[in-house]
Amino acid sequence: MRIVYLLLLVLPCSLAAQGRGGLMGNRFLTFNTVIRVNQIEVSRDRNVGEDERSLHTPQRVKDFRTAVAKGFPGAKITWALSWLALHDTSSNYVSIRRLVAGYHYQYGDEVTFIPGAYFANAYNSTEQVNRDLHEGLAAVTSMVGRGYRPLSVLAGFLSAKNQEYLAKVEGIHVCQGNIWSQYSIDNQDGDGSVCYPFYPSLEHFCKPAQGPEDFVDCVNLDGWTVDFLAGRRAGFAHGFNSRMGVGPIETLGKYGVKVGLEEMMHTTAIHFDRGFQLNGFAWVTNCWELSLPYEYSDITLWLAAVRKRWPGVRCITQGEFGLIWRKHFSSNGFDYRFEEVGSGIGGSDKDRKIRWFMNKDFRLALLSKADGDSVRVIDLTRYDRPAREPASGSTRNWSLLGEVNQKGIRPQDRPVRLSELPAGDRAIILKHYKGLWKDDRF
Repeated sequence: MRIVYLLLLVLPCSLAAQGRGGLMGNRFLTFNTVIRVNQIEVSRDRNVGEDERSLHTPQRVKDFRTAVAKGFPGAKITWALSWLALHDTSSNYVSIRRLVAGYHYQYGDEVTFIPGAYFANAYNSTEQVNRDLHEGLAAVTSMVGRGYRPLSVLAGFLSAKNQEYLAKVEGIHVCQGNIWSQYSIDNQDGDGSVCYPFYPSLEHFCKPAQGPEDFVDCVNLDGWTVDFLAGRRAGFAHGFNSRMGVGPIETLGKYGVKVGLEEMMHTTAIHFDRGFQLNGFAWVTNCWELSLPYEYSDITLWLAAVRKRWPGVRCITQGEFGLIWRKHFSSNGFDYRFEEVGSGIGGSDKDRKIRWFMNKDFRLALLSKADGDSVRVIDLTRYDRPAREPASGSTRNWSLLGEVNQKGIRPQDRPVRLSELPAGDRAIILKHYKGLWKDDRF
């Protein structure tokens, strides 16, 4: 009896320790920011958009970091600097680089490089992006000092070949390399991926690797967490913004602080409540560019609200989170599930429910009424079929559109019943989720 009693005392502590340090049993928050000189630095010497020098000052950097620390004491965040931000010789940028380097030592923040300011492959060759990655990362090491090396790269979108280069040559195994559901917004499209971490295939950065022959040992992360119901739209279809979620542009900028924060918390809860129950862990990520014209106090409000509602959430760097996932998953053995009933804000329809199923073979989205009736397939993207990326620098469209795509932009994308899918599609879904066919509402 004494031995049994001692085991009962020890085991809960061991499980608690596993929850603290490992993937399962934890809620993770990653918070990133971008510092640049021009709005979109498509190459080292070519820019698209506005000059943002006046929006990047040492005081704004200080205020930003103070707002984070106030809302979430102990948080560690990720700073990504563009090529020009790393090399600009003006006094402001010299001071900014000194401040950001200091935050690594003060807070444990990650400092890294962003190639092309989000859209490197839409404008540059694969080889040029590799050169930018190599020299940009070297500039970060020089800036931070003491042999510092970031654990990850922030890229917006990054091709599979470039992610392979990061892993094999630069020794970096985490990359924010896709923006989930982005289509018909900004300067590059990339719908078709999984929204939680995965190892990409050599064939396409949106496709999970199917086995050792196409495996890229670089954990591919989403750019920011979006509301699934809003995200099913293409761009600004029907007057809504498909990227609405935790990002400030689509929430605070569109609806103001009260409603904007409500939507940010709704999107966060999709993952930290039901998503945590379904997956055993949860992850929310946000990118708040330093230049955005919103009060940094709003950062404090959101972070403080998240911390209060989910006291155990871990706010760590992007690279740390990716490596925790990599330690748990040595291959694409994940099976992610998500459920949401809309918030009623913007494109998050209050009378609709969406369910997502994501594994290495396919992703599947089911849309229904809020009570679960009238279920239709709005996305089936099979990853067990060949895929190919476009030539680097040739086009903005890097999406991987499957058999049925959530954006509804092609004739084949009309919502259908599960029973209306071709036999081969039904068979692969049945292999993973037999219970779906027990629901007669299909």
